[in-house]
Amino acid sequence: MTEFWEAMETLVAASRLVIDRPKGSRHPRYPEIVYPLDYGFLEGTTAMDGGGVDVWRGSLRDQTIVGALCTIDLVKKDVEVKILLGCTPDEIAAVHAFCNTGPMKGALLRR
Repeated sequence: MTEFWEAMETLVAASRLVIDRPKGSRHPRYPEIVYPLDYGFLEGTTAMDGGGVDVWRGSLRDQTIVGALCTIDLVKKDVEVKILLGCTPDEIAAVHAFCNTGPMKGALLRR
């Protein structure tokens, strides 16, 4: 498992994080969905949906990888890994709950 986290660290270190949905913003197509943390992607990467690898950014000063969420979206019919960067335990819980509402389900991998 160490090699997995090291590879993820390499990916994050080599990419620029773009936050396109700041904490408290609403989903562009589903305005009832409010993001509990900053949400974005790693520029120059590719996830299963064709976009960049998704990242949830927490409030910790130390922006290290604290875990990942493996999600299944039954509407989009896709599976993705979302990186948790610099999240407190409460922030991890908020993102986990966010990713387990409606047609999306997420499994948490803690580092």
